[in-house]
Amino acid sequence: MKVLNSLKSAKKRDRACRIVRRRGRVYVINKKNPRFKARQG
Repeated sequence: MKVLNSLKSAKKRDRACRIVRRRGRVYVINKKNPRFKARQG
């Protein structure tokens, strides 16, 4: 998992990416390709 300043770039890498908020942090998750995980905050 990468920690990024901008999650917009992470979301554009794959069509299946979703942005989720958990415990005050913002995550990009991808069920089809878990390689694209990212976190912000």
